[in-house]
Amino acid sequence: MTEKSNLSAIPSVDAVLAHLDERGLSAIQPRPLAVRLVREILDRERAALLAGECRHGDSPQGVRDGILAEVERELVRSPARGLVPVINATGIVVHTNLGRAPLSAQAVAAVAEVARGYSNLEYDLIRGTRGKRDYLVRDALCELTGAEDALVVNNNAAAVLLVLNTLAPGREVIVSRGELIEIGGSFRLPDVFERSGSRMVEVGTTNRTHLSDFRDAIRSSTGALLSAHWSNYSISGFVERVSLKELASLGEHFGIPVIHDLGSGILADPEKLGLSGEMTVRESVSAGATVSTFSGDKILGGPQAGIAVGTASAISRMRANPLTRALRPGKLTLAALSATLQSYLRGEAETAVPVLAAILAPLDALARRAEEMAASLASSLGDRARVSAVELEGLVGGGAAPERIIASRGIEIEPRGGVSADSVTSAMLTASPAVLARTHEDRIIVDLRTIDESQDPAVVAALLGAFEEK
Repeated sequence: MTEKSNLSAIPSVDAVLAHLDERGLSAIQPRPLAVRLVREILDRERAALLAGECRHGDSPQGVRDGILAEVERELVRSPARGLVPVINATGIVVHTNLGRAPLSAQAVAAVAEVARGYSNLEYDLIRGTRGKRDYLVRDALCELTGAEDALVVNNNAAAVLLVLNTLAPGREVIVSRGELIEIGGSFRLPDVFERSGSRMVEVGTTNRTHLSDFRDAIRSSTGALLSAHWSNYSISGFVERVSLKELASLGEHFGIPVIHDLGSGILADPEKLGLSGEMTVRESVSAGATVSTFSGDKILGGPQAGIAVGTASAISRMRANPLTRALRPGKLTLAALSATLQSYLRGEAETAVPVLAAILAPLDALARRAEEMAASLASSLGDRARVSAVELEGLVGGGAAPERIIASRGIEIEPRGGVSADSVTSAMLTASPAVLARTHEDRIIVDLRTIDESQDPAVVAALLGAFEEK
């Protein structure tokens, strides 16, 4: 029988749905989404048969059974098409693909409290008049950074766009060639310049830029000087960069604003976090930046947001820019950010903010958990795998501190009996909650620095479940 003649074996949508009802699988997804998934799979099978491909055997029964099995398999996994919790076992603390910073318990509670009813998002309860949403966190940001004023938008790229469009529209912005960065998602700083309406002027070389390069490029059309964090890469060796303080002095001399894109907003002690050499937001403000921009997540440990702090006149102009309305954050973001900033103001951030707690987690505590998890897995897996507690190296990650390695502890699992490490980690992604681990030389690596201790049982369950599928 030819592939095309098997077209009549493709069941109808109603027949597939009836099969799912019989199997008790209909409740996995709302009916409209289940119908959509079934249609996708049926269309896929139809296109394959018309192209002469046998995906499910060469008999009508094989085609039907194969389609039903595929629908069941994809329906069970379909919730992962939406936003679901994932346990981060990679050792990368600020993992961009996993949503960067997990929120603190206080931030989660604040979001829930605001989400379940009305709030004073844009209403001043003291004066009984309309208020401004960014004023809700302005005082906390100014207190923590030493800035005169602060403004919050939806992410740091938006903050950079807004400040360029406000301070230098139609004018030139001078930046070192070595700081024209590209970060995740093909986001390029030069593209932001173009969209902001300002014109980029590159100075210096990739590895060396001098203050004189900036000075020589200044002319009547210069609107701002910009310094940007290297984000996801670093340069070593024959390197020279202009310090922010030198750039601010030059800007002050010529009456030109200086913009500092910090990338990650560090409010804690960098030395304690193992981030020596990284500038804090307070240091950026103190060095004389007109406006400093940074992310609300990453090392700060709050929700995704773009924060701009700086002089009262510059921030006031940004606040009046019509773009600000298009880029403003919602009430849930502001609730989470406010609660996170409160943790810093109370001196509780190192234990309350998960990102900081993960970076500062003591090795002896991680080693204890690794030994316990390894013993539990070894007992359950028997001769199916070799399990051991190991020393590991994690990363700060997330464009926050390139190449900053953190000593860590975790477990290493070497599957046996023909089972591959990649097949196990793939199966772990279908667990509930999903667990993302890494592999190395056909071994599964689970780094405990990025796993909350309360999640250890779920990691063990995901690993055992993955082995059971093999």
